[in-house]
Amino acid sequence: QVQLVESGGGSVQAGGSLRLSCVASGSSYSNNYLGWFRQAPGKGLQWVSTIIRVGGATYYHDSVKGRFTISQNNAKNTMYLQMNSLKPEDTAMYYCAAAPTQRDLAPGGGTWGQGTQVTVSS
Repeated sequence: QVQLVESGGGSVQAGGSLRLSCVASGSSYSNNYLGWFRQAPGKGLQWVSTIIRVGGATYYHDSVKGRFTISQNNAKNTMYLQMNSLKPEDTAMYYCAAAPTQRDLAPGGGTWGQGTQVTVSS
């Protein structure tokens, strides 16, 4: 069974950068879809970005395009989210998730980490 652990969150000022990491332990070969989601205070869960483990195709929410970069290191079973030019509206708990299909990479499906907090001050 796969377990995911996020790290790298913190507090930064607007315009700053953070890099989130998500380390997978256990058998992860069946999880071809890896992604990041976030939940801001008082709001619902929002999809941020997806990377397909085989092939490396990437996808981004419009609100983070050009600022965030998703990547992976398969040898380390690790996924990253490089976040640049951070804005106060990026403040949220960030979760990584993994699933065998795109449809399962959603709340209620796949495997999820516990989250890491990102706070951006103006």
